[in-house]
Amino acid sequence: MAVFLRVRLTRLVVRQTTLARLAERVLSAVGESRSELSLELTGDRRMRRLNREYRKKDRPTDVLAFPIREAVMPRGVRSVTQMLGDVVISLPTAVRQAKRAGRSIDDELAMLLVHGVLHLCGYDHERNPREEARMSRRERVLFNLISPVPRMVTFRAGRETRGR
Repeated sequence: MAVFLRVRLTRLVVRQTTLARLAERVLSAVGESRSELSLELTGDRRMRRLNREYRKKDRPTDVLAFPIREAVMPRGVRSVTQMLGDVVISLPTAVRQAKRAGRSIDDELAMLLVHGVLHLCGYDHERNPREEARMSRRERVLFNLISPVPRMVTFRAGRETRGR
């Protein structure tokens, strides 16, 4: 199992090794312990661009998931990749959501990671209310399995501290 992590931020400090280990725990909890995951933490501007390009929604969002295994392959070509897909998380959006919900940025980041990985595994809350409820239940179960969530994100000196 490998997690390929890219952090495109300067205002927040991310403990990348801790986040990669958490992502490995999420993969293991969903039965994808042999899979690889690409995880990117980015800002709202890039997230808005991705959301506009791939979902035709001209606004930033919290998390986007791009499955690799479901990708359309040329006729006769079998996918042999271990790569489950890409999860992209907007950390500024996660910070705002954590504040509104009264939880830590670390918990919010973990929830978004779980949400994105479930999308890669075929869950889709936008399909219908029944699927939304199914995905929500699975998110809660997975979050409990990976809890307690380690501290992963801090603000650079001079910024506010943790979102608790």
